[in-house]
Amino acid sequence: MSGDIPLESIETPDGVSCFNCEACCCRLLVMLDDDDLARGVPHGLIDEDEWGGVVMRQDEEGWCAAVDRNTMLCSIHPRRPQVCRDFEEASFECREERALYGLVDEPALADAGVL
Repeated sequence: MSGDIPLESIETPDGVSCFNCEACCCRLLVMLDDDDLARGVPHGLIDEDEWGGVVMRQDEEGWCAAVDRNTMLCSIHPRRPQVCRDFEEASFECREERALYGLVDEPALADAGVL
């Protein structure tokens, strides 16, 4: 396996796609667990937060250190942490983060399963 990410732009019905995003989720603090470390997250991308937790390192602008800023793609995609795998494209949480950056309208609470 080469580790390359196949580029296939798949738009969701509401137009939200990782390929038209500005990697909003890649500015969130990512906690790591033993499974993430066993998956092979590179040691140089790991940091410790102020409470002693193991997290993905962030650069001075708050971006995850694994993001290739030229392509805005994850440089460790096959070995990315589980929380990154679980953060689904176009989910309520995804659209909520995008709304903070003005990329989409604020999602309705009904979208989160709250009525």
